[in-house]
Amino acid sequence: MKPLRLIALLSLPLLLLGQDSPGRRHYESLCSTCHGGDAMGGEFAPPIAFRLRSFDDSQLKTLLQQGLPGRGMPAFPTLTPQEQNDLIAYLRSLRPQRRLPPVRAVVKTSTGQTAEGLVLSQSFTSLDLRVDGEGVELFRRSSDAYRRVTSDRDWTTYNGNENGNRYTALTQINRDNIARLSPNWVFGLPGTSRLETTPVVVGGIMYVTSGNECYALDAGNGSPLWHFQRPRTKGLIGNAAAGFNRGVAWSGDRVFMVTDNAHLLALNRYTGAVAWETVMADWRQNYNATSAPLAVGDLVISGTAGGEQGARGFVAAWRQSDGQEVWRFWTVPKPGEPGSETWRGAAIEHPSAVAWFTGSYDPSLDTVFWQTGNPGPDYNGAARLGDNLYSCSILALDARTGKLKWYYQFTPHDVHDWDAAEPALLVDAAWLGRPRKLLLMANRNGFFYVLDRTNGQLLLAKPFVEKLNWAKEIGPDGRPVLNPPEPAGKGGGVKVCPSQDGATNWQATAYDPASHLFYVQALEGCSIYFSQPAEWSAGRGYLGGWQRTVPNERPKKVLRAIDIFTGKTAWQLPQPTPGGPNFGGVLATSTGLLFFCEESGSFMAVDASTGRPLWSFPLNQSWRSSPMTYQFDGAQYIAIAAGQTIFAFALPASQTR
Repeated sequence: MKPLRLIALLSLPLLLLGQDSPGRRHYESLCSTCHGGDAMGGEFAPPIAFRLRSFDDSQLKTLLQQGLPGRGMPAFPTLTPQEQNDLIAYLRSLRPQRRLPPVRAVVKTSTGQTAEGLVLSQSFTSLDLRVDGEGVELFRRSSDAYRRVTSDRDWTTYNGNENGNRYTALTQINRDNIARLSPNWVFGLPGTSRLETTPVVVGGIMYVTSGNECYALDAGNGSPLWHFQRPRTKGLIGNAAAGFNRGVAWSGDRVFMVTDNAHLLALNRYTGAVAWETVMADWRQNYNATSAPLAVGDLVISGTAGGEQGARGFVAAWRQSDGQEVWRFWTVPKPGEPGSETWRGAAIEHPSAVAWFTGSYDPSLDTVFWQTGNPGPDYNGAARLGDNLYSCSILALDARTGKLKWYYQFTPHDVHDWDAAEPALLVDAAWLGRPRKLLLMANRNGFFYVLDRTNGQLLLAKPFVEKLNWAKEIGPDGRPVLNPPEPAGKGGGVKVCPSQDGATNWQATAYDPASHLFYVQALEGCSIYFSQPAEWSAGRGYLGGWQRTVPNERPKKVLRAIDIFTGKTAWQLPQPTPGGPNFGGVLATSTGLLFFCEESGSFMAVDASTGRPLWSFPLNQSWRSSPMTYQFDGAQYIAIAAGQTIFAFALPASQTR
């Protein structure tokens, strides 16, 4: 019996209308050489038959007049208006050939059984099938048969687990063999912006995202299993307009992701089919969405972006089964509600404080911990006197009801764009000899915080950067003790340290429970701030001023290890390249390694106890994501998104068995 029997299905023919039209002649002379005579792609350009529906006629005319120089498409400025209309009419008449239907296969397994399903991916060494019941099985060739493979240790959430800590107990990659770590496979996401996604791995399938699209990959070799995509929203403003997305949440047979226009989707994780879709907020009111949701019990929880545009923040939960909203907590009260007295002025109508980043969850307390953004307008506090609750805060919310248990505000009345959208790490440790449930955060304002997560009590707050001039300390009452503003000099404005990019930002941090060290990529730098009046309107920004870098200053990125009990730096590794707006984080391992995104574009590993560099691979990218790890078919992988590509590193195969 042959190990593989393929059953081919008939494909549908291509139907082209307007065979003798002027538009067809224009297409053949101008377009077919690159895009193919049937618009299904050629040697020099991709297929366009499926993509035309994403453009209206005016956009196609602009494309013909201007071209896409960055992608090699020339402009055709000599086309008359009538010739443009004829060409567009012909393009609209194209009826593209349907993609070839999947092939069915029956395989003999190494156990003597057979498996049958639709072929999703096939090579000389691997075969991936969608089996009856919509499940997916992954195979590797073994002599004249196939053996089933899957992941031995998954990475099931944005940070690997619900507690927000990028720390792994996997032990295969260690100090002794790290020098032999090398790329094992890569997968590129064509046509995307720089990726900010963190891969999620469940049952041997990896899920990665970009703006309005999600790929399912074989986690052992990167082969694509399915691809979901919808057109980007036209007219959108905000961060999501740049076309990025940070990842999915997973539960059962579904993965959940947000779209650029603030919708929440549930996708079948085996097929990519949409199970349900719900509108989180109206994008026409300046909402958008960028980050991975969080699956908690039978709920999926998310917030939205839109802080720089004055969208009113919230955290909300929807039922995983049908997408029905269960609860919603608004991060800024309405006028007259408790807490509104901390917003004196008109800005409470468009207050920002969006909850755009992924939160954390403690199942023992059944509490969700969610970070909130800065108030708006960002740089002008005159229209919002007071503390501006609950901006720049960590919220402890009852997971079942969304009711507020407690909050802690890191930066009252922030005017520096220092949102609290940094990872909230939930760890357990003996504090002063007493077991405590702790929450750790290196905040954008330059202070490292330790809170008791059962009640929000502040246990420690210490600076973790040297350039910090806005506050003297965090007082016993938990509030910052402010310093007088520092004039910036002849050009006016106020010099503030840390910079607008923060002492850190949303990039991943990690904690090692053995050494009690907390790891963070810190930025030493300052900004000069200017304030001006701001009026809110749909479709426009709402900053209330601007900021610029300090002349002749060279910001520096420094990898730091912080003792959580004292707040002191145990070791640090300054990076030689001047620090920029990179957002690459860290991953700690139980084998004493710390992986991090070095400022020059190298992916590196250091000794987690000393900071001594041990390994480096030059990916030569500016960072917008953080590393993760999983184990597949006996081999541990370290994966990260860089540029438009997913890179998966592993040891040589001889050392993983």
